[in-house]
Amino acid sequence: MKQFDVLVAGEINPDLILSGNVVPEFGQVEKLVDHATLTIGSSSAIFACGAARLGLRVAFIGVCGDDIFGHFMLDEMQKRNVDVTNSIVREGGQTGFSLILNQNADRAILTYLGLIPALQASDISDAMLHQARHLHVASYFLQTNLQPDLAALFQRAHSFGLTTSLDTNYDPSEVWTGFDELLSATDIFFPNKTEALSITRTKDVPSAAQKLVTKSKLVAIKLGEQGAALQTDDKMISIQSIPVNIVDTIGAGDAFDAGFLYGYLNRWDLEKALQLGVVCGALSTQAAGGTTAQPTLEEALVYLK
Repeated sequence: MKQFDVLVAGEINPDLILSGNVVPEFGQVEKLVDHATLTIGSSSAIFACGAARLGLRVAFIGVCGDDIFGHFMLDEMQKRNVDVTNSIVREGGQTGFSLILNQNADRAILTYLGLIPALQASDISDAMLHQARHLHVASYFLQTNLQPDLAALFQRAHSFGLTTSLDTNYDPSEVWTGFDELLSATDIFFPNKTEALSITRTKDVPSAAQKLVTKSKLVAIKLGEQGAALQTDDKMISIQSIPVNIVDTIGAGDAFDAGFLYGYLNRWDLEKALQLGVVCGALSTQAAGGTTAQPTLEEALVYLK
């Protein structure tokens, strides 16, 4: 019996979310917005909280500064039953953060990296891997110190019996290269539609999925309001989303990842796991911030067929 179901190796940063008429005007123009929320940010941390909310035992390792934002993030994750014992608090460093300009169902994000890129594969010991069943990594393009050795880390995890998953998130450089070796060591790949099409240089989801599954064992492509599609070696499974009142889409993809992985790690059939992912992603959009509306398993099961 492993101590944790999931070990998350990720970035630590809060989100400051501004909602309303958030388009700035330069020339020293001051504008008023409707809402402001300081909340848990980072794809990795939002995923970790969503997985713990569903009942998975989650451990998190990342790097933050010995500052207000860093302690805020660690405290908030602990409140949500995420074990942060192995996270690294670096004196003299500054925790990164994102300023999110939220307008209806769309958003713009301004991110200060700080220590977001600081985690390295060498920070994740064999002893930590031995404690978990699964290793999840998100925000690949922001975690630049982790990138060079991530494929080797996934292979090391496999040698200890862990499964692996990857959610790259958006590439700010829009280069989208260097994935062949990494995806070959990835059991579940979680791109959204834009990411899948950009990485594969294809024009439609079925073509992208077919190309990606030649590397990763499972490819779950998030399609927003259209739900999600899962590609295996021999078939594609599609699940439509459920109707919800969308307040904020931040973290919906991370909630999807958490829901799918709950089903996967509990040996559900893949269609049911995909449906849980879609439901969790949709329900998470009903409040501001990535973690506020994340469902419990009981709340999500109401919507499963």
